[in-house]
Amino acid sequence: MGKIKKISTRQKEREHYGHEVMSWSFPEFDQHDRDAKWYIVAGIFSFLFILYAFWTNNFLFAVIVVIALFIIVLHHENDPIEVDFIITTDGVVVGSKFIDYSELKNFAIVYQPKNDVKRLYFEYKSVLKYRVSIPVLSQDPLIIRENLLKYLPEDLEREVEPLSENLSRFLKL
Repeated sequence: MGKIKKISTRQKEREHYGHEVMSWSFPEFDQHDRDAKWYIVAGIFSFLFILYAFWTNNFLFAVIVVIALFIIVLHHENDPIEVDFIITTDGVVVGSKFIDYSELKNFAIVYQPKNDVKRLYFEYKSVLKYRVSIPVLSQDPLIIRENLLKYLPEDLEREVEPLSENLSRFLKL
């Protein structure tokens, strides 16, 4: 008798996503090196924002500033988990979420190693959903492009990362 191969529930779930074309893992979020100077400047700005909130009687803004500070400190204390990214014949898998190609409008690869920008973007057809941003890391962007062109059109007009991600990286958020 042959050995029975045990299949995990995760493998069973992935069988419904189509055949795997390529995959890699990436950290859930970028962990920035923040020195004491960064925390001092962030504290000063936070204090000024809270003063402004009280001066304008906008207490909700003060609460939002405090919550944002709390989240930044929590993120600094935690190590990011590894997220699996899989390109399949039916869609893409990001962690435990499957996105069918029919939900996506296009993809774009922004690859600027000098600026440390190596990202893959997916735009949803629905305007209510935010774009998906995946770090390319050490993957070959030409192979990624070649594989995705079989399933999605490429957005050739996107040549730079979105301003929100650029600011986030610059401010180390």
